[in-house]
Amino acid sequence: MTEQKEHTQKVIVFQIQDEEYTLPVQTVGSIERMVPITRVPGAQPFVKGVINLRGVVTPVIDLRERFGFEPFPETEQTRIITVTVADMNVGLIVDAANDVLDLENDAVEPPPEVVGTVEADYIQGVANVEGRLFILLNLEKVLAEEDVLHLERMHG
Repeated sequence: MTEQKEHTQKVIVFQIQDEEYTLPVQTVGSIERMVPITRVPGAQPFVKGVINLRGVVTPVIDLRERFGFEPFPETEQTRIITVTVADMNVGLIVDAANDVLDLENDAVEPPPEVVGTVEADYIQGVANVEGRLFILLNLEKVLAEEDVLHLERMHG
């Protein structure tokens, strides 16, 4: 029965700077327009604060800053993608959420040593599809708990 299992994975494509990144659809809760973010004292610079999303207080991180890119003014296209990792909800600020697509598993290659300026640790693989290069994020690494998620007991 596992024969015809997943040859493709459904992914959400989003943009930071000029690169296209993907996240597995099953990790994504929703894609939101920007909302006011409440700052949290003592947070890492890339942790923008928290938002109250339908009653759930969700920490928000700026992926651009997490990856060491220049800050970028918010636009009409800016989105917060909410994801769930290890039972935690986190919002990721991205420049734009582009589309949903099926990625062929055989199109995915291991990450090269360096992809732009994003640490190779954060990358699960890359896929070249019809001339577009997609970078598959490793969410667990991007959201490494010690860095991001201990908002309730932050060191000041």
